[in-house]
Amino acid sequence: MRIVITLGMLSLFIRCKKHTEETPIKRPPNIIIVFTDDQGYADVGIFGATDIATPHLDQMAADGVKLSSFYAAQPVCSASRAALLTGCYPNRIGIHNAFMPNSKIGLHPDETTLAELLKEQGYATGIFGKWHLGNAPEFLPLEQGFDEWFGIPYSNDMWPKHPQQGTIFNFGPLPLYHNEKVIDTLWDQSNLTREITQRSVDFIKKNRDTPFFLYVPHPQPHVPLYVSDTFKDKSKRGLYGDVIMEIDWSVGEILNTLKIQGLEDNTMVIFTSDNGPWLSYGNHAGSAKPLREGKGTAWEGGQREPFIIKYPDSLKAGKVIKTPLMAIDILPTIADVLDIHLPPKQIDGKSAWKLLKGSSHVAPQEAYFFYYRVNELHAVRYGKWKLYFPHRYRTMINQESGKDGLPGTYTYREVLEIELYDLENDISETSNVAAQYPNIVAKIKKMADEKRVTLGDALYGMEGRETRLPGRVN
Repeated sequence: MRIVITLGMLSLFIRCKKHTEETPIKRPPNIIIVFTDDQGYADVGIFGATDIATPHLDQMAADGVKLSSFYAAQPVCSASRAALLTGCYPNRIGIHNAFMPNSKIGLHPDETTLAELLKEQGYATGIFGKWHLGNAPEFLPLEQGFDEWFGIPYSNDMWPKHPQQGTIFNFGPLPLYHNEKVIDTLWDQSNLTREITQRSVDFIKKNRDTPFFLYVPHPQPHVPLYVSDTFKDKSKRGLYGDVIMEIDWSVGEILNTLKIQGLEDNTMVIFTSDNGPWLSYGNHAGSAKPLREGKGTAWEGGQREPFIIKYPDSLKAGKVIKTPLMAIDILPTIADVLDIHLPPKQIDGKSAWKLLKGSSHVAPQEAYFFYYRVNELHAVRYGKWKLYFPHRYRTMINQESGKDGLPGTYTYREVLEIELYDLENDISETSNVAAQYPNIVAKIKKMADEKRVTLGDALYGMEGRETRLPGRVN
């Protein structure tokens, strides 16, 4: 067989070869998510902290984009983490509350995690920190798309040193894992943040020549608070502030490693938290001020979180976005950046990439739905509005009752009728304006009724329709 090469074909080949040599194809961006535990909205300088120094996070915001209305998907550990990694409202996939040690359930292996999505694209994947999505072998990180794991399987207070051990709880030792093996039992967590940081830095160096996904879910500042000697007594907010300063240092170490390795421009780095401060722990809890309430509630202080994203190659530095977004949107946003297909099963998140880039000012979602407990729809965020349905929530009897690692006592209050707040003018949710805006109330109620058809609402006697996957609804 004779092959005829024309002058045009030869010219095209030479041009393509020259282009490839001069401008090699850019590899996909690295992805890093730093996810803290129980950190309040106001626990970062750029978000209002005046008594905690967070220079690295503040600089990250100056070099990247700050979101001032970003929400965790639920105000509790396991549910929030499930949403981040799957792009689903946690009640869609049957994840509720916080799993206890030796739980029989976990994140179903049939769900597609962000780690699995990226691993399919050739990414190296690592998690260094707290998992809390089931500690049975079939639910652990290496079964959910991660190549490497170092950390703890659930919250750092689920151990024999819990202040209510023997009265309410009976926890066994807190295991420290490397991959699938327990390598130690923790009795002192003082150096855990430093070790997580060092292993994260090593992971970046090891994978500098391939795209990687690094997930750093810090166990801190969840109680019990622990900090290394380097940061003891360094902040004006006591031990809690010291812990935040060490987390800020950790972010700085990661960002500096990227710079040294020549990876800074082509790496997307995200910083946020799983839910608001655990107010019952008083001076060992964070601050959500001026937001209302904290962890375990759908009020703004329970789910609105600090959020910073830096990606020099694509995002304009110093931008502030007020448009509401939620953790469920992170997975589809990353998929959009990489131009890859979303998971085969239905998810709830939508890409916010155009909004982050500034090429659009349109919110990716019309509304966000705030579920809690097993499957109770407590609130809806729609534009500048936040509507609450009748429900029961916890609040502190005395804000000063919890102290030095010992919890105070919650009491419970009822939202007895629909309440509506204008968050643009009333960020602290002090003035119920439902009576003044009946049309807004009616519109949000309609959206909520439509969501209940899919995800249900235990308060209204409407559970989501089950499918072949236990706990999942379509």
